[in-house]
Amino acid sequence: MDYRSDAPPILRDFLAYHETIRGHSKNTVDEYFLDLRTFFRFLKLHRGLVPRTAEPEDISVSDVDLDFVRRVTLTEVYEYLSFLSRDRVRNQRSRETEYGLSAASRARKIAAIKSFYKYLTVKAKLLQDNPVQDLDSPKIPKSLPRYLTLAESKALLNAIDGRHRARDYAIICIFLNCGLRISEIVGLNLSDIRADSLRVRGKGSKERIVYLNDATAAAINDYLAVRKTLDTVDRSALFLSARRTRVSREAVHSMVKKNLLRAGLDADKYSSHKLRHTAATLMLQNGVDVRTLQELLGHEHLNTTQIYTHVDNTALRTAASSNPLGDFSPDGNS
Repeated sequence: MDYRSDAPPILRDFLAYHETIRGHSKNTVDEYFLDLRTFFRFLKLHRGLVPRTAEPEDISVSDVDLDFVRRVTLTEVYEYLSFLSRDRVRNQRSRETEYGLSAASRARKIAAIKSFYKYLTVKAKLLQDNPVQDLDSPKIPKSLPRYLTLAESKALLNAIDGRHRARDYAIICIFLNCGLRISEIVGLNLSDIRADSLRVRGKGSKERIVYLNDATAAAINDYLAVRKTLDTVDRSALFLSARRTRVSREAVHSMVKKNLLRAGLDADKYSSHKLRHTAATLMLQNGVDVRTLQELLGHEHLNTTQIYTHVDNTALRTAASSNPLGDFSPDGNS
């Protein structure tokens, strides 16, 4: 997908700003484009600018201009939110049609709209008034991250098998020991490897150094010995697919699921991202402080990292066991 050919000039300028000035990844910029295109399509239907019978995917937004976005009202945005929560198809690729996006999905789409209007008013200065300045985002229910226990993590590592075992073992080892994002692992190059560390490119093209423990360094070295024997297409990529090109996110997701099943673990409950959660949780449980973990995980804000402090809080366990009713039993002997 290339937004440059599909987006109207006013949207194209906004997306280019995020890609070139803010340094956001192509995936992030594409998501902004898709979210705003959905919003503009809804407005064209809502305002009667296209037939009511028009399919949303057939509605062009190439004619959206400054006057169009200037006339947006807070009421229209709330009507759009109502559409997202009730009538929007949840998964376009699913065989079973379900309606209504989650609060997290709606919050992301609202964030795109707010960012767009902030750009128009503050950066480009094309608008004086921001119609969505006071718009509240949907409240997202708080949930604790799922993670593997230490025993389950070891079971997963022991279960890894197949013709790409050395590669897959190194990838899962990096997940569980270093807590990298899947995009960061896929994006690793041979030139990023040091004797005891990796150079990692995170969100917003921000680089950080992640140090390797002995087990992870050994896993990478074992894979490199195999990689040297391969006739590679992509000479720079660290992890290669069966076609000798850079391994894809989808391939890594699929590989993790297969090995979770081999380990007898619930592949629907866990995923590659849950392995990152596992690394964070295990390190916190074993004495790593939250600010060090923030830097290691590449989190911009400490609040993002602090969710892991609620997963296994030793102080809360101590408080529960200190309650005088903690050893009570109904037989009257306590």
